[in-house]
Amino acid sequence: MKRLSLSLSIALAGTLAGAVTAHAQPSMVKQFDDWGVYSYDRSGKTVCYILTVPKTMQPAAVDHGRNYFVVGRAPGRGTNYEPQAIMGYDLKPGSRAKVEIGGKEFTMFTKGSSAWVLEETKEPDLIESMRGGSDMTVDAVSRRGTATSYTYSLNGVTAALKRMAQCN
Repeated sequence: MKRLSLSLSIALAGTLAGAVTAHAQPSMVKQFDDWGVYSYDRSGKTVCYILTVPKTMQPAAVDHGRNYFVVGRAPGRGTNYEPQAIMGYDLKPGSRAKVEIGGKEFTMFTKGSSAWVLEETKEPDLIESMRGGSDMTVDAVSRRGTATSYTYSLNGVTAALKRMAQCN
């Protein structure tokens, strides 16, 4: 499991989760197909992230709340991107989420309503798979034990990542 990065991931989760809510008042920088680039001010610095919502949610008869897949930069990590799944509900404590893109799988650890790549060294591989893929599936288990699955379009992710990289 991530050691040092766990605290950074939790800090990023708070940053991104806060940005997704009305408190930080993020504004859209630009939309690229299914991915949006957003920014907000934090202590005089502009913080940017990219975000998309699922195209499909399973099981259909369940209230999934608001779900997002977000890519931002963890504080103190330079140009490294940190992908994060944010669910509209709490995930089963100690569970793992799975991301699948074009036959490649990535394992995510969970905390609260968020999930991050389990092995920090796999984050660049996930980002590269996102750039080269057409869609991405995220499977997770809710606190209540419901197995859920989300499909996200990857159309526009490369352009959104490029635009986010220009954010200072």
